[in-house]
Amino acid sequence: MLKTTATPLAHQFFAGLVLLCFLSYTSQSAFALEPQDLELLKKIQKDSFQYFLVYSDPETGLTLDSSRSGSPASIAATGFALAAISVASTNGWLSYREAYQRIDRTLNTLEHKAAKKNGFFYHFLDPKTGNRAWGSEVSSIDTALLMAGVLIAAASFRGTEIETRARKLYEEVDWPWMLNNTFLFAHGWKPDQGFLPYYWDTYSEHLILQALALGSETHPVPEQVWEEWERRKDSYNGTEIVYSYTGSLFTYQFPHAFIDFRDLNDREVNYATNSEKATVANQEFCALHSAEFESYQQERWGLSACLGPDGYKAYGAEPGTAYHDGTIAVHASIGSIVFTPEASMRMIRTLYDEFGDQLYGRFGFKGSFNLDRNWWANEYLAIDQGLIVLMLENYLHDGAVWMRFMSNPEIERWVKRTNLKSAA
Repeated sequence: MLKTTATPLAHQFFAGLVLLCFLSYTSQSAFALEPQDLELLKKIQKDSFQYFLVYSDPETGLTLDSSRSGSPASIAATGFALAAISVASTNGWLSYREAYQRIDRTLNTLEHKAAKKNGFFYHFLDPKTGNRAWGSEVSSIDTALLMAGVLIAAASFRGTEIETRARKLYEEVDWPWMLNNTFLFAHGWKPDQGFLPYYWDTYSEHLILQALALGSETHPVPEQVWEEWERRKDSYNGTEIVYSYTGSLFTYQFPHAFIDFRDLNDREVNYATNSEKATVANQEFCALHSAEFESYQQERWGLSACLGPDGYKAYGAEPGTAYHDGTIAVHASIGSIVFTPEASMRMIRTLYDEFGDQLYGRFGFKGSFNLDRNWWANEYLAIDQGLIVLMLENYLHDGAVWMRFMSNPEIERWVKRTNLKSAA
């Protein structure tokens, strides 16, 4: 049953009010696009969303990690699903009632069935039961991505039980526990071995974990946690970048699907500008190696973690370890559209026009390809689908996801506690 203190009419009024705000909100504008490119992006976004309708369990709402047969659910995928369903409601792909009911089922599973410890969830779950799957760890980053989706749902259904229950789930996460008596977050914990011997100690996608933990009112971590991790810098083609270890583009994208960093400076570093620099470096790196790999010729680019001919790899560019073999991740260029709109649009158009027969299917673009090996991915990964839906929403609708996420008081608390300064 739909239980809410807000009516669909009130929801429509709120959506209209938000839209008015969007129109005055400064961001990368979709109006510079050619009409056919705008229509293509809308198609990709809507098609990519369909993954979450088909690959989320109808009873539990848990979303499969990939379209591969036998795939378990993942909590990161489920977090992206919650956010994507909220986007779908705004765009009219789902009715308010259907979106509400889908989120309600998922929250019920997270509250009562899904395996967890101290508010943190296991990385992989059985989609039918919510039990731990694949001997996976209680995951810090995947719980953070789940909670990011939970807060998007809360902001999208204000004044309803969805908001109340979503905030309660977030408030139950014992963020200090995952520090393991340090000022760095452990990657995870297992019942048979305790905390994993790996920590989020350098720049990476863990910025979303930092924001949620520092913004918590019920279980906040010390402010020193924000200072403890290292901002490693290196230059590529004369441009200094705070870089991730792998150089994979997803590390510069995942937090930005939710957090609007454009107006926030961490001392002298603006992470939105930093991601733009890393994206340009990724493009230049591919161009530099175009004589070695056919995949990179004709301005093709996009090195990020994805499936390749030899399995899932953390492909990336410099600065970073820069492992690559000619495999291009399709989500890389789409996920960077808020940073490099012109280059991303050219790449998206190339992917669709030249390789659509091999790469484009019912749920939009499949994961990756390698021309040198004549290899084409034949499956979809949920986190890639979610990134595509959210980044296109931010680009096409002037920061729509950003505005919802940044309106949460928890995020405002993180900004204040870490003394992030306006970039203005």
